[in-house]
Amino acid sequence: MIVRNIDEARQSDRLVKAENGNWDSTRLVLAGDGGGFSFHITRIFEGTETHIHYKHHYESVYCIEGEGEVETLADGKIWPIKPGDIYILDQHDEHLLRASKTMHLACVFTPPITGTEVHREDGSYAPADD
Repeated sequence: MIVRNIDEARQSDRLVKAENGNWDSTRLVLAGDGGGFSFHITRIFEGTETHIHYKHHYESVYCIEGEGEVETLADGKIWPIKPGDIYILDQHDEHLLRASKTMHLACVFTPPITGTEVHREDGSYAPADD
């Protein structure tokens, strides 16, 4: 069994911060834990817009707190996001995530990330075998 505390994880290398200051992510479950998925609590900070395109990962995102919107770039469709909403990037959707109030999001990735990935210029993470 694995038991972790988010406050303790935020005091370790499991807290990853965006270089541009738009977000931070506490990686509570990673590939090295062997579960076949990774689980993160991510904060998207108020007034920011983040370009994301997970070409190699399937992601589900559940909003715990805050408000914002997600826009899919292929069709320009915008969905408001509030507590209790989930969005699922089942088509590797390239998207913009905007926070009007700091958003606290529970995120599940498959395949799992290792925790050391850095968003590439196109908003994606490299495939697990790169």
